[in-house]
Amino acid sequence: MPKLNGKKVAVLTENGFEEVELTSPVEALRGAGAEVHIISPQTGKVKAWNHDHWSIEVPVDRNLDDANAEDYDALLLPGGVLNPDQLRVNKKAVDFARHFLESGKPLAAICHGPQLLIETGMISTRTLTSYPSVRTDLVNAGALWEDKEVVVDNGLVTSRSPKDLDAFNKKMLEEVAEGKHATTGQYTKHD
Repeated sequence: MPKLNGKKVAVLTENGFEEVELTSPVEALRGAGAEVHIISPQTGKVKAWNHDHWSIEVPVDRNLDDANAEDYDALLLPGGVLNPDQLRVNKKAVDFARHFLESGKPLAAICHGPQLLIETGMISTRTLTSYPSVRTDLVNAGALWEDKEVVVDNGLVTSRSPKDLDAFNKKMLEEVAEGKHATTGQYTKHD
C-alpha cells in the first residue's frame, strides 16, 4: 500500500452521500497516512444515506465557503443520489472540483459522484465510469464511458458502485501517491 504521509485530501460532500462510499475510501486514505478533511456547504455535520434510509452523521471539518482547493493534494467525491445532485448546482462546489481537473491533481469519484464533474465542463474526451444511470449524462458531456469496476484516466479515478470499492480504493491510493498529472487542457464553458 502506498504511503501518503504529508498528503492532504479533500472529501467534498453534501447530505445524502452513500455512507460506505465515503467511509471506506476515507478509512483507506487515513490508513495510508493521508490527512483527510470533510468539506461541505453544510456546517457541523453531514448525514449519510445507507441503501434506502438515513444513516450516520459525519463531522464537517471545513465549510466549503472557508475551504481552498489549493490547500489539497487530491479530491474524493462520494456518490449517493442526493449528494452530487445538490453539489452540481452549487457554483462553489463546481469550482472546487474544477480546480483538481485544471491542475492535474488526483480526483476520485464513485457511483453518482461523477455527476458533479459534468458541471465543470472538463470531462470531454476523458474516460471514466459511474453508476449506470449516470452514463448518458456523462456521454452527453463528451466523456468516454466504460463499464469497468475502476477506470483511471490521467489521475481521474472512477468506479460504478460500492461493490467496486476495493479496486477503487487501491487505484485512488496509487494516484494520490503519484501526485499531479499532466492536464488535458479540455474545457467546455457551461452557462
